[in-house]
Amino acid sequence: MNDYQIKLVKIAGEFDWHVHEETDKVFFVIEGEMIIDFRDSQVKIYKDEMIVIPKGIEIKPSAIKECHIMLMEPKA
Repeated sequence: MNDYQIKLVKIAGEFDWHVHEETDKVFFVIEGEMIIDFRDSQVKIYKDEMIVIPKGIEIKPSAIKECHIMLMEPKA
């Protein structure tokens, strides 16, 4: 969609710290819960909740148990 891809994925465990310099990123939790660590705080996102991460913000996503999410990001 307009040079973006919409992905349905399952995540579990921790991911590396990273930043998207060029675009915002959207996470929508379909099942379970996920955690997004910021350098100075942490946010938990539960089923049916969504978060938009502004471009340029460093994050470290994780999920203690398997979590099903939808994310939107630019096509690679």
